[in-house]
Amino acid sequence: MGDLGAGFPIIEEVLERAQIGISAEMLGNALEAFDKTLEYLKERKQFGAVIGSFQALQHRAAIMFAEVELTKSSVMGALNAIDENSNDKARFASLAKFKAGETLHLVSSEAVQMHGGVGVTDEFDIGFFLKRSRVAEQIFGSSDYHLDRYATLSEY
Repeated sequence: MGDLGAGFPIIEEVLERAQIGISAEMLGNALEAFDKTLEYLKERKQFGAVIGSFQALQHRAAIMFAEVELTKSSVMGALNAIDENSNDKARFASLAKFKAGETLHLVSSEAVQMHGGVGVTDEFDIGFFLKRSRVAEQIFGSSDYHLDRYATLSEY
């Protein structure tokens, strides 16, 4: 069977890769929800104008864009850590999982809000992103867990 505890490094490696994998999925979901929301903002008219012309919605979309870009960087950094077999894989995995969780939560919530009532109907896919985000946030550790783990591994 092997020595007691000898399998832990293997399990740790698998979990790090899984955390990075789910982070990449979450990034993809955030990108798709963001893109669909931008399309909707360009099409939907209210008060005689396209709702994407409203400054408040533009600001919310700009925040989502910035968060998605930060998430891309964290996920790419984690994937790079795997490619380079970095000793910091665990730290990068937690950073990616934390950031992806926070971003997908924000983007999926904002997407439903910006779509209004149709955002939660089966007619639009936006509701799917909200549901999936809440599940993915908990898989392989929550954002709170990974924020704490990242801080610990970074010696804060």
